[in-house]
Amino acid sequence: MQKPQLLVPVIATSNGTLVHPAYFLLVGIPGLGPTIHFWLAFPLCFMYALATFGNLTIVLIIRVERRLHEPMYLFLAMLSTIDLVLSSITMPKMASLFLMGIQEIEFNICLAQMFLIHALSAMESAVLLAMAFDRFVAICHPLRHASVLTGCTVAKIGLAALTRGFVFFFPLPFILKRLPYCRTHTVTHSFCLHQDIMKLSCTDTRVNVVYGLFIILSVMGVDSLFIGFSYILILRAVLELSPRRVALKAFNTCISHLCAVLVFYVPLIGLSVVHRLGGPTSLLHVIMANTYLLLPPVVNPLVYGAKTKEIRSRVLRMFSQGGK
Repeated sequence: MQKPQLLVPVIATSNGTLVHPAYFLLVGIPGLGPTIHFWLAFPLCFMYALATFGNLTIVLIIRVERRLHEPMYLFLAMLSTIDLVLSSITMPKMASLFLMGIQEIEFNICLAQMFLIHALSAMESAVLLAMAFDRFVAICHPLRHASVLTGCTVAKIGLAALTRGFVFFFPLPFILKRLPYCRTHTVTHSFCLHQDIMKLSCTDTRVNVVYGLFIILSVMGVDSLFIGFSYILILRAVLELSPRRVALKAFNTCISHLCAVLVFYVPLIGLSVVHRLGGPTSLLHVIMANTYLLLPPVVNPLVYGAKTKEIRSRVLRMFSQGGK
C-alpha cells in the first residue's frame, strides 16, 4: 500500500512556500523493537481500562450520592473527568502504535492532540490548586468553609479552570503552524507534545520557546507555588491542634490530595527540566513524558477510592450487590 506524500505546501508566503508535513511519525519508546512494543500494548490497554473504569466510577458515584455534593468531592469529580478525557486522547493511539505499528498521525490531528494534552494538564493543575484551597479552608477556617466554598463558588472555580486552560494554550497550534518543517518528521514519543513538534522545525523557534516557558511558569509554576504555600499554612494549623489524634485526623484528609499532587507535579517538573537542558530526545525524556501523562489517570482513582470512606463503601456495596 502506497503511503501518502509526506510533504505538502499549505501556505504561500512572499519568501516562498511554507511546507507542513501531511503527517508525523510516532516512535513509541526509542530503542525498543516491534516485538517489545507489541507486548507493552497489553499492560497499556489494562491501564486504560483501569483509568476509564476508576474515573468513571468516581464521577458516577459523586453524581448519584447527594451527600457527596460537597466541595472536596465536586473537585474530585472534575479531576476524574479531566483524567478520563486525557487518557482517552492518548492511550488508544498509543495502543494502535504498539499493537499494530501504526505510526502515522495527521498533522492537524497531532496539533489537536497536543493542544488537548497541554490544556487538560493546565485544567488538572488548577483543580489540584482548588482542592488545596478547599483543604486549607476546611482545616484552618472550618467555621467559614460552608460560606466560602458554596456550590456557586465551586462552579465558578471549575469554569475558571476550563477557561484558563483553553485561553493559555489555544495559541500553541497556531504558532506551530507558522513554522516550516524540513527536518525529520519523526516525533520521538507516543503522542504529540509542543516541545517535540517545535524541534522538528528548521527555522527560528524562539517565539515558541519563550511562550512555552511563559505558560509553564505562569500556569503550572504559579499553581505549584500556591499549593506549597497552602500546605505550609495547613501544617502550621495542624501542629497547633491538640490532642495529637485530632491533628493526625485533620491531616489525614489531605493524604489523597498530596498523593495526587506528587503524581502530577514530580513527573511534570522532571519533564520540564530534561527538556530545558536541551540536546536530543532521550529515553529519559520519553519515560518522564509517559509517566506524566499515563500515571495520574490510573493512580488518582485508586488513591481516592482507597482513602475516601464514602467512595470506598459505595464501590464495595456495588460489587456485593453484583455478586448476589
